[in-house]
Amino acid sequence: MEKILDRFLRYTAVDTQSDEDSESQPSTAKQLNLLRMLRDELEAMGVDATLDEYGYVMASIPSNTDKKVPAIGFIAHVDTSPDASGENIKPQIIRNYDGGPIDLAGVPGLKLDPAEFPEMLHFTGQTLITTDGTTLLGADDKAGVAEIMDAVQYIQAHPEFKHGPIRIGFTPDEEIGRGVVKFDVPRFGADYAYTMDGGEIGELEFENFNAASAKIHIQGRNVHPGYAKGKMKNAILIAQELNSLLPALARPEHTEGYEGFFHIVSFQGTVEEASIAYIIRDHDKPLFEARKKMMEKVVGEINARYGEAAATLDLRDQYYNMREQVEPHYEVVEMAVKAMEAEGIKPKIQPIRGGTDGANLSFKGLPCPNIFAGGLNFHGKMEFVPLESMEAASKVILRILSLFEGA
Repeated sequence: MEKILDRFLRYTAVDTQSDEDSESQPSTAKQLNLLRMLRDELEAMGVDATLDEYGYVMASIPSNTDKKVPAIGFIAHVDTSPDASGENIKPQIIRNYDGGPIDLAGVPGLKLDPAEFPEMLHFTGQTLITTDGTTLLGADDKAGVAEIMDAVQYIQAHPEFKHGPIRIGFTPDEEIGRGVVKFDVPRFGADYAYTMDGGEIGELEFENFNAASAKIHIQGRNVHPGYAKGKMKNAILIAQELNSLLPALARPEHTEGYEGFFHIVSFQGTVEEASIAYIIRDHDKPLFEARKKMMEKVVGEINARYGEAAATLDLRDQYYNMREQVEPHYEVVEMAVKAMEAEGIKPKIQPIRGGTDGANLSFKGLPCPNIFAGGLNFHGKMEFVPLESMEAASKVILRILSLFEGA
């Protein structure tokens, strides 16, 4: 029986960063390295598993009970965020964490400090897995992958464990909003599913942001600066001006809970031309639509000032709030609550300030709440995950299956 820590470290060693500028599916071929590994590991455990042309691993474990039990799926994504490098990850294992700052050995002077991240103190005495400060860790969502595989390993090794039909899914490209675009829900065959893609232990989510991306191209006009008066249009400054027209307090660093935001995620520019990329988020659908209208208005104002083609906007919806799809099947949330409580975990039902594959799956007809995977500070070098949280998540998977079987 492979330990969950060893499994997690083995998965994080595989670079699976996705690429939002790629049009292929999956967006990067290197994601297939881990997807093939997972398919092969499932088959080695005696589980029927496939990997299709789009990068979806689907596996099925038949029911071993005489009861009529819904087919329950568990899903995690293999890709890591484009926001930070996922190559050559060097995890640090901090056993019996003492509550103090943790040196990130790859960058002299860089620390993971509870003075800045007080949630670290929730895990004193536990084993923390951190980065070395040069990359992200990949707990989003390789912790979820490891937890599902750990549960499968237990199920296959313990035929006395009673359960209904089980479906397992591993997906690419979740981090760029395309994780389940071509996911075949009928072929997957689950009645309900859970993504193991949440944060701190106890988190349970069935509502998320409505999401859109906005890419803006600014066309300037470069003229020799000595003769530029009345002629030059500096695309860098125009882009800066455009950003200043958006409300400053509607940025991620000023929002929480159900509050939405505009988040500038990249900028490239010269005097001649520039490009800006934003993500737009809000839990409330009317407010989400209003934010998109505001972005269109701001682009219109720039064009009114600098010429009709000064700014061009590519605005695309990415995913929607799954609450309206999950709430009519609230029993799937209640089962997760009962499973956590049975494992001595206090459930924390809250909105996701982000998105998961479960949002799009719910709109495809598969109600799919999100359960904690245990990691914190995703998408950057301060990411970490407590080992005990991963172990707990694997137990919650098994408990959910037991509860559905016993219902």
